[in-house]
Amino acid sequence: MLSVHSAGLTHVGNRRSHNEDAFVDRPDLGVWAVADGAGGHDAGEVASGMLVETLGAIPAGLAAGDLLSEIRTRVAAVHEALLAEAAQRGPDVAIASTLVALCIRGAYFACLWAGDSRAYLWRGGLLTRITHDHSLVQELVDAGRIAPEAAETHPQANVITRAVGAADAEPFTLDKVSDHLVAGDRLLLCSDGLTKEISEAEIAAVLATEANAAAERLIAATLARPARDNVTVVVVDVTEGAD
Repeated sequence: MLSVHSAGLTHVGNRRSHNEDAFVDRPDLGVWAVADGAGGHDAGEVASGMLVETLGAIPAGLAAGDLLSEIRTRVAAVHEALLAEAAQRGPDVAIASTLVALCIRGAYFACLWAGDSRAYLWRGGLLTRITHDHSLVQELVDAGRIAPEAAETHPQANVITRAVGAADAEPFTLDKVSDHLVAGDRLLLCSDGLTKEISEAEIAAVLATEANAAAERLIAATLARPARDNVTVVVVDVTEGAD
């Protein structure tokens, strides 16, 4: 039997005056999430706050399929509510948030996301990115127009192509990846405030450290840099044995 233990932290960073990130750390529900709000005039806090509030209120004990359906339904409702609120505030107003959510049932996990907040799996000393950014620079990388290592410093690195609350021509959807878990796995959810300051090699090195300190060390490493954005991390450890 596998058990999970987790820790989540968020920080305003070194340049911002307020924090528009938010997170869910609910091992009792088997649900974790990171949301990175955008929109200005505190609207980003509204968007990310609505997401973590609704995900944190998911009923306990749902089966895997029901849990995934519940997450999609709740996020879709927030998406529509944000569109309506933005329309009331004015024609050029956007109130949106990225989202990366993780759910675990038994020896399996599923990750759902929209935007450029990421999920990683650290296993056997190797770090693998689970999510695929919905961003302009990721599209440029996919098309072979820029190298992956140039993406984080690209002048348009902050342009996302999908978010909860963003008005797009296509119907809103969450992408999903699912896979099995093994004892010793470590999963990381993070906002782009982490990945725009710290390389994946550095993230892997921190995740190889003592379990209880990984979240704190990731935040500390970010704050030792310019930390131009809010930064949020949630680390989920998978171990052998009952909770």
